[in-house]
Amino acid sequence: MRERSAVKKTDVLAVELKDDGVIPNNKLPLLVYRRAVSVSEDEPARVFEELFESNGWVDSWRNGIYPYQHYHSTAHEVLGIYRGSAKVQLGGEHGVIHDVRAGDVIVIPAGVAHKNLGSSPDFGVVGAYPEGQEMDMNFGKPNERPRAIENITHVTLPKMDPVFGENGPLIEKWRVASNL
Repeated sequence: MRERSAVKKTDVLAVELKDDGVIPNNKLPLLVYRRAVSVSEDEPARVFEELFESNGWVDSWRNGIYPYQHYHSTAHEVLGIYRGSAKVQLGGEHGVIHDVRAGDVIVIPAGVAHKNLGSSPDFGVVGAYPEGQEMDMNFGKPNERPRAIENITHVTLPKMDPVFGENGPLIEKWRVASNL
């Protein structure tokens, strides 16, 4: 990754979320990068799209976060908050709640549920997935669980951190967790 002035050094919060019997979650930790990206007044979403693309996280989209629990069993996901703020629940009904705002990035391992508990009217997110991974949609229904758990075991680690590239915190934290 080329050095980008939009990216700022930041501490990365790693949160382990256990299978709660409804949401499988993952042995890989959820990663929260606080104020990792400076968003511009002009085209704030584009900063995230270009950053993620340059680090091999593709198929980006712009929107929000659904107001119901859902997860992907076939892909990891990155969310870059480009405008506004929200309260997001991660890991299912018994998971954690984080307040996020413009400049924050959340990396969600396959199997980890996410839900918007409320957001500012201007809330905007860019999402993307590691190259070669396509997401599915799961909602914590019992009939989804066996297939979802099997799918999660086959999702490969990304080649690069979506924000910091080859040597980013995701690489270290997820490689350590995957060898447990």
